[in-house]
Amino acid sequence: MRIGIIGAGAIGGTIAALMERAGHAVEATARGDRLAAIQNGGLRLTGAWGSHLAQVPVGERLMGPPDLALLCVKAQDEEEALHVNASSLQGVPLVVVQNGLDGAERASRLHPGAPTIGAIAFFSADCPTPGAVRVLVPGPLYFGEGQGAPRQEAVDAASLLNQGIPAQAVRNFAGHQWTKLVVNQINAMPAITGLSVQTTLADPALRRIVLESIREAIAVGRAQGVEFGALDGMPPSLLGVLGSAPRPVGSVLLRIMGRRLGREAVLGSTLQSVQRGLPTEIDYLNGALVARAREVGLEAPVNEGLVKLVHEVEHSHRYYAPGQVAARMG
Repeated sequence: MRIGIIGAGAIGGTIAALMERAGHAVEATARGDRLAAIQNGGLRLTGAWGSHLAQVPVGERLMGPPDLALLCVKAQDEEEALHVNASSLQGVPLVVVQNGLDGAERASRLHPGAPTIGAIAFFSADCPTPGAVRVLVPGPLYFGEGQGAPRQEAVDAASLLNQGIPAQAVRNFAGHQWTKLVVNQINAMPAITGLSVQTTLADPALRRIVLESIREAIAVGRAQGVEFGALDGMPPSLLGVLGSAPRPVGSVLLRIMGRRLGREAVLGSTLQSVQRGLPTEIDYLNGALVARAREVGLEAPVNEGLVKLVHEVEHSHRYYAPGQVAARMG
C-alpha cells in the first residue's frame, strides 16, 4: 500500500517509520533540517516501539498520489499543507491526525471529492535530532467522525495502520476528541516553564493550576452535552473524578499520572514547538476551550491565562519560573 505522510514530525515521522517497517511504500514531507537529515540518512525510530532505520522518500510535497494520505501537521499549518499537496491528494482518502476538535471538519472543506477521516494519536513522541523520532509513551491511534459509528473508510484506515501501529476505529469519535483535549491540558505548562510534563505535575503549585484547567475543560464539555470517550488508560470515570472530586483527590491523581509517564522527559507538542521557534497550537487547544466555554455562557479564566502565557513565551523566547507562573495565575 502506498501511504503518504504530510508532516514527518514527531507523530508523522513515527507513523512513517512504523508503516515502512511493516512493509508499505511510504512517502513523507518535511522541511528544513528535518528534510535534509531524512534525505541524507533516513528516518531513525527509537523508543518504546523498538529501533528501526526507515528509508522513506521525502520532499517538501508529495510527488504522486498515494492510496491513503495522513495529514500530521499542526492545526495552524493545515490549510497551507493541503494547498501545497492538492494535486497529489485529488480523490485520495485523507486521515487528519491532529490535536484539537475541528481538524477533520476544516480539512474536509479543503479536500472535497474524497473521504476525510479524523484520527487521534494517543502516544507521546519527540524528535531528539532532525532525522530521528523517539516514542516516549506508547498508545494507539483512534479513527472516526462525529458522535455515531465509524464509517467504513475509518474502519479500513484503522485496519491498514494497525499493521504497523496499534489502531482502532471507534464510535463517538467526537467524545474521544474531547477526552484528548482534556489530556492535552498538561501541554501548556511545559511550554510556559520549559520543564517536562513530569516535572510540572510534580510541582504542587503548577499541578494545582493544571487541575483547574482540566476542571474547566470537563465542565465545558459537560455543558455542551459531550459524552466523553475512553482513551487508553483514560476512562470517562477518571475524568469524572478529576472534574468533580475534592481538589486534593484530583491533585493526587495528577501526581500519579505524572509518575506513570516514566523517567524519560515528556515535553509535549506545545513545548517542542517553542523549542524549535515555531508557533504553537495553543489557540486550538486551550484557546479552543475558551471559545467553546463562551458558546455555552461559561468562562474559562485558567485556560485563558495559560493561552496568554504561552503566547508571551513564544514572543519573548524566555520561560517563566514556577513561582512566576503561580503569581501570574493567582
